[in-house]
Amino acid sequence: MKAALLAGEQLLQLLYQRNPLKELAAPDTRIPFKIGQPKKQIVPKTVERDFEREYGKLQQLEDQTKKLQKDMKKSTDADLAMSKSAVKISSDLLSNPLCEQDPVFLEMVTAFDTAMKRMDSFNQEKVNQIQKTVIEPLKKFSSVFPSLNVAVKRREQTLQDYKRLQSKVEKYEEKEKTGPVLAKLHQAREELRPVKEDFEAKNKQLLEEMPKFYSSRIDYFKPSFESLVRAQVVYYTEMHKIFGELTAQIDEPGLSDEQREREHEAKLGELRALSIVADD
Repeated sequence: MKAALLAGEQLLQLLYQRNPLKELAAPDTRIPFKIGQPKKQIVPKTVERDFEREYGKLQQLEDQTKKLQKDMKKSTDADLAMSKSAVKISSDLLSNPLCEQDPVFLEMVTAFDTAMKRMDSFNQEKVNQIQKTVIEPLKKFSSVFPSLNVAVKRREQTLQDYKRLQSKVEKYEEKEKTGPVLAKLHQAREELRPVKEDFEAKNKQLLEEMPKFYSSRIDYFKPSFESLVRAQVVYYTEMHKIFGELTAQIDEPGLSDEQREREHEAKLGELRALSIVADD
């Protein structure tokens, strides 16, 4: 139950991330190629900050998606283990000598066993639904991030080339304008031009598409969240019905919990009074 609550809270966090300052509190460690700047500021600081902010948000989204997927799997595994254990307990009770010579108690344990098997069946349906509509979509969403990270890496590689060639141009611009220097300057500028255009295209595309990708998470995950809620509602509605019917079958009417406890203590007292279990 705690695992399911945790997974639900994390899905809500994934849907409604709204704190960029918190997202940027930890230093970015994934953007490679942090090299020295040429004298000319080739990428405005505001543009670079915007890029790192948007990419940082997607890094956090990737981490939270993976964590949620892992926790949802833990939650469903725990649910299945719980219902399977309940079925094992009821099955063991049926084969216990306690039931052999007491038809009334045997009837009660049989009703309990039937209820546990029904619970296990509905639990399996719930887990299958969550696997199909929550865990699998999370897995597919996570599969997109490697391509995004490759695109960012290519942008950074191009930026490194851009900086290197810009530094090369600046070096020739500072030299005495002799024939050979002018020729090398012209060649350096020709080398720089396509690299600059390539970087600007990659940078523009990422700056436009990263916010769109981030914003799409709500439309993508909202159906999964709704499906998770519906699966839980259906399951617990059925559990209320199953255990209500079980209570009607095995409960002794008119006895309060306190009365049952006193009756139990009285029976235990009778057992303790037997000489074979008396203290020495």
